[in-house]
Amino acid sequence: MTRFALHEPPLLSRDPADPLARIDRTDAAALDAAWPAARVLKVGGRGKVRTDGAHVLLDPAVDVAAKRPDAAVLVGSDAGRQVWAVADPGLGSAPVPGEFDVDVSLGDLRTHGTVFGAAENRWLVTALALLNWHRGAGFCARDGAATAPGNAGWVRVCGTCGREEYPRTDPAIICLVHDDADKVLLARQPSWPQRRFSVLAGFVEAGESLEACVAREIGEEVGVPVRDVRYLGSQPWPFPRSIMLGFSAMADPEAPLRFHDGEIAEARWFTRGEVRDALALGDWAADADAPLLLPGSISIARGMIESWVDPR
Repeated sequence: MTRFALHEPPLLSRDPADPLARIDRTDAAALDAAWPAARVLKVGGRGKVRTDGAHVLLDPAVDVAAKRPDAAVLVGSDAGRQVWAVADPGLGSAPVPGEFDVDVSLGDLRTHGTVFGAAENRWLVTALALLNWHRGAGFCARDGAATAPGNAGWVRVCGTCGREEYPRTDPAIICLVHDDADKVLLARQPSWPQRRFSVLAGFVEAGESLEACVAREIGEEVGVPVRDVRYLGSQPWPFPRSIMLGFSAMADPEAPLRFHDGEIAEARWFTRGEVRDALALGDWAADADAPLLLPGSISIARGMIESWVDPR
């Protein structure tokens, strides 16, 4: 039986430290007192941030606001100083000539996550997840009254009934289906260009175990029964606020492929050699006339595929 494990933690899960755990997010006075020395990460549309090409750029908090804004969210620390994030929609558009210094540009997790440091990726992942949640949590689910942020952006409280709501994370499974030999099942969504393939994924439903979700999603998307479902690892995926839970599973490559729910436009079994050749080309952004292009390293999918190709 071919079993494999991830060679290394997913890219967005490589910062084990949790400096937020050492900060009392309920102590508003202490947070206010720390604001003048803090740094701020400005996050624009589609997760754009300012970068020097290798690192995210932080602003002195006092240059952003004299006092801590209610809409700021605490995302970490840097050299003993708190790091906060604020939404800056103006960063969502392309920079105009002269807007930035010559060494400053825009980047995001998808384009720069492979070069940012682990702590920087953690700040950005946390900022995206929190800011995306805040945008949709402005009113109480119980009585419809307006809510206000608290605890450094990690809770919203209803102004009428006092109900507290905490940041939402949507669990999703992502599964590499293989035949226990030399083939892997990869698929393409309708919105993806031709030749771009990845492993299968889908959201966990209410009352469902993760293993049951793997079987259901793969059955719905490609009509193939699976067995020997095994957990591999996880990573945050703040697009808009998910966590990807990686699994492997086995299936019969002779089983007919049926696309039941319209989420898959094409699925094929590829050999280990074909996948290894595709990995050598780079990722989806590669300008190559090849039959198969694979996700980049920012996604756990890449690590799953690499680990299957060369099991250790």
